[in-house]
Parts: sequence; C-alpha cells; structure tokens
Amino acid sequence: MMTEDNPVKPKRTNNPQAMRSRILDVAAVLFQRQGYNATSMHDVVRGAATTGGALHHHFATKKALGLAVIAERVAPEVDATAIQPIATASSAAAGIRAVFNGVADTLERNRAVSGCPLNNLALELSLSDADFREAVNGVFDRWRSALSLRLHSDRPDMDASRAHDLATLVVASYSGAMAMAKASQSAEPLRACAVQLETLLR
Repeated sequence: MMTEDNPVKPKRTNNPQAMRSRILDVAAVLFQRQGYNATSMHDVVRGAATTGGALHHHFATKKALGLAVIAERVAPEVDATAIQPIATASSAAAGIRAVFNGVADTLERNRAVSGCPLNNLALELSLSDADFREAVNGVFDRWRSALSLRLHSDRPDMDASRAHDLATLVVASYSGAMAMAKASQSAEPLRACAVQLETLLR
C-alpha cells in the first residue's frame, strides 16, 4: 500500500492463475509509478510478458483491471502494512508510530518516493469514475474502521464518534504525509507525523 514496489521481472508461464496474478502485479507497479491513465494495456502486456489475448481473457477492460488491482493488491497491502501492525501492537499509539516509521525506513532504503498507491489512485480517479471512487473509498473506510475499533479498545471510555474522528485524523495524516514525502522526496513528513500522533494518542 504504502511503500515502494520493486521492479517486476517478466516470467512466462502456462498457468492461467499465475498469469492473472502476474498481470495484477505488473499493473499495480505501473499504476503506482506512472499513474492509471498514463498506463496502457500494451504496457501491461509487455511488462507481464504475455499477449493481448491473455490479458483480455482475464480482464476484459482496463477498468476491470484497475478495479482488480484495488481489490486484490492495494487493499491487502493496506491491511498488511497499516491495519494488522496496529491491531497487534501493544497499543494503537505504538502501532501507529511503528507503521509511519516503518514506511519511512523503506522509502529511505529505496531512495525514492512515488507515494501511497491508495492515495495516488484516489486523487487520480475518484472524480472521474463512480466505481473507482467506491472501490477506493471502501479501502479507506475499512482502514478507518479498524483503527477506530483499536482506539476504542485501548480507551473504552472513548465514545465511538470520538474514536472514529481520531481514526480519520490518523488516516488523513498518513495520506497527507505521503503526499508531502512524494513532493519533497523525503520521509521526514512521515516521521514528524509519527511523533505528533503518538503524543496525541497517549
């Protein structure tokens, strides 16, 4: 979701499910690096070392491919990198700090910031297509709901509305910090937000 993807090396396969997965992997990387609109189906065919017929067998349209990337690549990455670490941390505050700093560490190792895949797609597609908007917003909603539950678990005295608002603040802080990190090519906004959010939530 949230970090840089390594280049996908083409590898031919006769396994239809493996090829479908390969196409999704390549499309996810291309959408992240150059944007959905700037990525052609030919780019995906070339990157996945497949044929146009094979691509269209699995994804009849570019939109179908885009929606599948959100559901099967972006959403699981959000779960793995931003939801589960907080759910299993000693506290929501500690988990949030670990998530923000962990992503910052990865960005610094990669020496490049191309932004949050979810955020990039939201900014590019939400106004132009209702189905994309619903898909992206659904991921944000699941992320925010999971955070809200953890915050309420840590602080049973906190009402649900307050927990929801704090969860919104965390998600918005992450998205904004990633946008600033992309603009500045620096992970510093993530580290700054990690410190302030942890202080606020303790």
